[in-house]
Amino acid sequence: MNTFSNILIDGLAYGMVLFVIAVGLSVTLGLMRFVNLSHGAFAMVGGYCVALMTREMGWSFWLAVPLAVLATGLLGALLEATVLRHLYQRKELDQVLFTIGLSFVLIASTNALVGPQVQMVKLPPSLAGSVDLGFRTLPAQRLLVIGAGIAVALGAAWMVTRTRFGIWLRATVDHPGTASSLGIPIRLVQCLTFAAGAAMAGLGGVLGAEVMPLEPYYALKYLVLVLVVVAVGGMGSIPGSLCAAILLGLIETASKYLASDWGSLFFYAAMALVLAWRPNGLLKR
Repeated sequence: MNTFSNILIDGLAYGMVLFVIAVGLSVTLGLMRFVNLSHGAFAMVGGYCVALMTREMGWSFWLAVPLAVLATGLLGALLEATVLRHLYQRKELDQVLFTIGLSFVLIASTNALVGPQVQMVKLPPSLAGSVDLGFRTLPAQRLLVIGAGIAVALGAAWMVTRTRFGIWLRATVDHPGTASSLGIPIRLVQCLTFAAGAAMAGLGGVLGAEVMPLEPYYALKYLVLVLVVVAVGGMGSIPGSLCAAILLGLIETASKYLASDWGSLFFYAAMALVLAWRPNGLLKR
């Protein structure tokens, strides 16, 4: 029972990390129909910002996190406004080649500026300890990750389905000509959506620093995991990404506890089985 509860808690926390990073890519790839393989680099940037601000500059973790998320979002907005928007009408291969090249640029820049060593995020005392829930004691950092994942899922779903901006986003994606004729600022919607996706990736990089170590090749090392979550969940589906992330997170964690010699075999086997059953993902938009 102790092993089962550890798998459940650790798997849920790991799945929430994958979801927070993947939800931005799901929106970008599924709604905006833009293949952004530099998405993992934004998660790396967010994690690095918090690591440097808390360790080198001595800033509070609670101040560093929102500033890092904001900085990552601004970086995404800058890249979208200056470069990436010109690729929206290009072929998928052009988008893939450019964004993977952008990842290598960010990797090289990170390596040159900070170095190749793993960056550690300095947690405050309130997160470094444990919380007694009565029936079990859990690490406070795990509870923060799970709570943040739930908040992001609810916030993203509400934004896309219940707000005027969400209506603008869906109209811009499905009928850009009509949306433009109705006065919807298409360019602004695209820029803000891309920036929000980058910001969520930055938050995921911070939350997952303990299970997905921050180092220069982070952008490529974990990109496949994020793409698997988006594909299994269904592109453009926020609930689908959440279900896929939790399912795959539990499977990956259970395999590490019970069959560590097999590596990530069960993770990719689960991906293959789900996509064979539902080629468009668990919950297609």
